[in-house]
Amino acid sequence: MGHHADYEAEHTPEAIRKRIESNHSQDYLKDSIYGAIDGAVTTFAVVSSVTGAGLSSGIVIILGLANLLADGFSMAAGNFVGTRAENQSQRKARREEEAEIESNPAGEKEEIRQIYAAKGFEGETLETIVEVITSDKKRWLDTMMQEEHGVSGHNPSALKAGLATFSAFLIIGGIPLVAYVLDLIDPSLIGNPFGSSCVLTGIAFFSIGALKSRYVDQHWTLSGAETLGIGTLAALVAFGIGVLLRPFAEGL
Repeated sequence: MGHHADYEAEHTPEAIRKRIESNHSQDYLKDSIYGAIDGAVTTFAVVSSVTGAGLSSGIVIILGLANLLADGFSMAAGNFVGTRAENQSQRKARREEEAEIESNPAGEKEEIRQIYAAKGFEGETLETIVEVITSDKKRWLDTMMQEEHGVSGHNPSALKAGLATFSAFLIIGGIPLVAYVLDLIDPSLIGNPFGSSCVLTGIAFFSIGALKSRYVDQHWTLSGAETLGIGTLAALVAFGIGVLLRPFAEGL
């Protein structure tokens, strides 16, 4: 009974309207989640490799910060450029579609008719749909963009997407370095900075993975465990490489 009530509450007109509106604001949350995952994995991989090589906490911090800033900026820049290019492509397609409506309204109107006829509408119902859509230019354009090009009228900000990625990358990616910073300040605070870093980063991996489950068809525990497993595997590989290269590091 309770489940049925919750289902009905989620499908009231007001709840549906809010859910549709919230979909756009979640774009940047997704950017943050994937930026956080990448930040935690890559920074912890650097920490693991340097620790495996037997280098000091100071070296771990220097290389970790260098990776954090450089890789974080690279990922944010890539997201910015990619989002911007996608927005530009959509605007170009919209301009072309608008020009086609202006130059050949009958042909574009027939496209609308065939699109909805293919959906199963016919007769007066089909003609009413065609008239309603083509009576408003913006609605007509939006429909053509959605049906013909598969895109909505929503264009996320490239700058916000890049900043969301960079911020999450820095914040979560900095977690593996916290124990080493404390160790550098006072070695007596943490006996084994790598062990503390492993615990903190493991918690971060699982938490981010659990949050990621909101956007994938996966239970939060499985998603968290999967992200933790990927991060652990990357750390083990990096640590192993560091151990193999330790003789070269000791000769420096």
